[in-house]
Order: sequence, then structure tokens, then C-alpha cells
Amino acid sequence: MDHIDHILIVDDDREIRELVSSYLTKNGLRTTVAADGRHMRAFLETNAVDLIVLDVMMPGDDGLVLCRELRAGKHKSTPILMLTARNDETDRIIGLEMGADDYLVKPFAARELLARIKAVLRRTRMLPPNLQVTEVGQLLSFGDWQLDTTGRHLLDREGTAIALSGAEYRLLRVFVDHPQRVLNRDQLLNLTQGRDAELFDRSIDLLVSRLRQRLRDDAREPAYIKTVRSEGYVFAMPVEISELRR
Repeated sequence: MDHIDHILIVDDDREIRELVSSYLTKNGLRTTVAADGRHMRAFLETNAVDLIVLDVMMPGDDGLVLCRELRAGKHKSTPILMLTARNDETDRIIGLEMGADDYLVKPFAARELLARIKAVLRRTRMLPPNLQVTEVGQLLSFGDWQLDTTGRHLLDREGTAIALSGAEYRLLRVFVDHPQRVLNRDQLLNLTQGRDAELFDRSIDLLVSRLRQRLRDDAREPAYIKTVRSEGYVFAMPVEISELRR
């Protein structure tokens, strides 16, 4: 039986919840709605979804808080599309830095929301051949870090796991698979997103910023991901590969 993508819609506006749910259902998706973070958590305790549509402006825990919570828990790899009523770049950047995969500003056309949902799902399921996780897991070591390709998370010197979003993991894999090589933004988009590289212009810069935060890298004098003016970025650390033993 073909898989039907399940979308969780978290928004305190009942009309928006019902309109979005109805439109997505008519277009072949399965939907569940939640009015706030409490209902979202209760549902996710016993259910898995393919993508979460998450409103930023909600009473209680807002969408940014919930996004950060999701990225730190067992749903860290679930794609998140954020809805915001603020046409404010700062809010959008914060949402993306928290781990959201895309955003849409209210008011929006339901058709655009559907297109963005489908694009995010395609991107999160598309790994180029050189990024496929092999049957034998690997530890990719660089500087103070190791990347676990099975768990898809970072490990610091003490062995503490640092969660990565799907987009962060894909971009870091591209960098560690091509160390000491300058990659421009188009190459990074194509390698991480495939033919669906349709994110807005600053998406790679924002992801690099998020990765630097994960790696505790100084943005002014980075040791890992260096900016090459007018060209792109280069992963400056040598990478050692070892077999992951469980």
C-alpha cells in the first residue's frame, strides 16, 4: 500500500487549522490538527508524522520554543515548516536557526503551502549517492568532533551527542566529504537539495551559521567552515574515517 504523508498542523487559529487541513486532505495528504504545544506533545507521544506545520505566534509556548524542543528530542529529524504573521527577517532567521526547514508568511495561498510541504518532503528524503548511509556505520573525525553517520548526530570530545536537523546533517556531510575544497552556494544547494534546490537566497548562509553554532565555531575566525570571499565556503579541517562499532 502506498504511503500517505501525514502532516501535523499546529496553530491556535481554528479557522486556519481547518482550512489548511481540508485543503491538504483534498490533495492526498493525511492531516492531524493541534491547537497548541500541549496538544502537539500529547499527539507526538504515541504517533509519528512526516512533517509538522508550526505557527510561530501562539499563546503559551510559541512556535520557536516548540521548534527548539522538537529538535532536541526524538522528533529531531521530522521536517518543520513554520508559519509566521510577521514579515520580519529576524523572526525567519531565528526560526531557521532553531532548526526549521522552511517558513511561510501569513497570509499565504494554500497552494503555495502545499507546494512547499511537498518540496521539503522531497528534499529531506533525497540524499545524493555520496551521502547515502552505508550498512556499516562510520565515524567521521575532525578537530574536536566526530560525526556518527548512523545516528546522524555529532559527538564532542566527551562523547556527548549533539542533535542535528536533517538539513544540518546533509550540509555537514557535504563539507566533510569534500574537505579542503572550496564549494560555492550553488554547488552546496545542489549537493544538499538535489534538483529541488529552491530555497531562498540566504538559505545556505543560514545553515552554515547554524552549523558553526553546533560546532562551537567562532563566526569571526572560524576553524572549521571558512568563508572564501566571492566564492563560497571551505571545510578547513582534515577528516579521518573509521568504522563505527556498536
